[in-house]
Amino acid sequence: MNRAPALPFDLSGIRLQPGQGLARQLYQALRERILDGRLAGGTRLPASRELAALLGISRNTVTRALDQLYAEGYVAGRVGDGTYIAELPRSRPAAATAVTPAAASPALQLLQNHHLAMPAKGAPRAFRIGVPAFDLFPFETWARLQARFWRKPSPARLGYGDPAGDIQLRELIAAYLRSSRGLTCEATQVLITCGSQQAISLCAQLLVQPGARVALENPGYRAAGHAFAVAGAQLCGIAVDGDGLDVAALQRLNDCRLAYVTPAHQYPSGVTLSLQRRLALLEWAKRVNGWIIEDDYDGEYRYSGTPLAPLAALDEQQRVIYIGTFGKLAFPALRLGYLVLPPALAESFARRQALEMRHSEVGTQAVMAEFIAAGHFQRHVRRMRQAARSRRDALLAAWPAAIPGCSPLPTVEAGLHLSIKVESLARERELIAAARAAGIEMNPLSDYWLPGSETAEDARAGLVLGFAAVPEAQIVEAVQTLRRAWKL
Repeated sequence: MNRAPALPFDLSGIRLQPGQGLARQLYQALRERILDGRLAGGTRLPASRELAALLGISRNTVTRALDQLYAEGYVAGRVGDGTYIAELPRSRPAAATAVTPAAASPALQLLQNHHLAMPAKGAPRAFRIGVPAFDLFPFETWARLQARFWRKPSPARLGYGDPAGDIQLRELIAAYLRSSRGLTCEATQVLITCGSQQAISLCAQLLVQPGARVALENPGYRAAGHAFAVAGAQLCGIAVDGDGLDVAALQRLNDCRLAYVTPAHQYPSGVTLSLQRRLALLEWAKRVNGWIIEDDYDGEYRYSGTPLAPLAALDEQQRVIYIGTFGKLAFPALRLGYLVLPPALAESFARRQALEMRHSEVGTQAVMAEFIAAGHFQRHVRRMRQAARSRRDALLAAWPAAIPGCSPLPTVEAGLHLSIKVESLARERELIAAARAAGIEMNPLSDYWLPGSETAEDARAGLVLGFAAVPEAQIVEAVQTLRRAWKL
């Protein structure tokens, strides 16, 4: 019987580093040589004792490496005849033939144009968008509640749970919305999500048919538009003015039965949907037998009087789907939000949630429930509102009285950001580039418009600034940096 040579490669090519798992390193080195063909199928390996002596390691180390290769099928043993490399199939691409990539599915093609940009890295800086004052979050309290839960969790909560979410948290959310926001709802209507973006995605999956029209504020929250587009929707931008969404324009739109809105604090313009238009929007939904998705992402931040009642609080026809999030009150990494659904939709949404992720992570839900039940959440909301107001005031006081090509600062009565009109797209780009070069974050308003918008490009220009991410002193310092960058 012809046998292959003992080890047809130079042992000096194997470098094992002490203290880093010698058996694992040897396994990886041998596997690599088997896969790339340096150790051909049928090759006989030296005995474990011999290989250990050649490499200067223990025989037990070699045995563990070989056992792993055995388990994965890279080597095989012949009784009384040693260890051999297994015969593995090998593909040999034709030298002159170019490899043609597989055709992308329609869903993958949609993602080419409809996806989220990578978030900004590092700790928040002025004037990052969408970030609350999470430097004020009571992390010690949260850590204590979390430790208490995980110290001895109930076995009943460690298995698969209700896809709608933890019932205690849902009851507390419903009670909070009834008392603080005037929203009449029950726990059975609440579905826990991993933030508002997942809530929007669920709505897109269940309420959008391919080719169906979906009305969006324009300019508006582009991440919502991406979710609807990936579901196959035809995006229809509706203009926004000082009173919010132009409902009259929506009423003229044919074959549309779904609208996504941010009525409390329109994103990104910052305007509030007027009462007259709220009522008209509800009437539109009733007339077309449609749905309104109300994203109340920062509705708790109202600086004159109490927060406005949500659109859903006026809804007598059960046509409004309400989205709330803890990310703008705690911190975005928490990934905890919720939907308040009309009773007719609650069970279907829970079933869809179960197919996608079974249920939201139980520990975070349990801790948030205790956080609310103990009164920590309500105190934190008040503190966050006061801090955001103070940081807004610091920006308004420090901002230059006049910036060439820019409108004055608007009145800011709600939310975590503001928007400033700029005279042209060229001026917008100039200001943004200078700010970013100086280490100041801000977004161009032109990025929030849907592609193909009829509004002239220069009319889309502006600056969008978040004011809640950093303390007042950093805001003042950032404005001084902008003055130098913009040569004011």
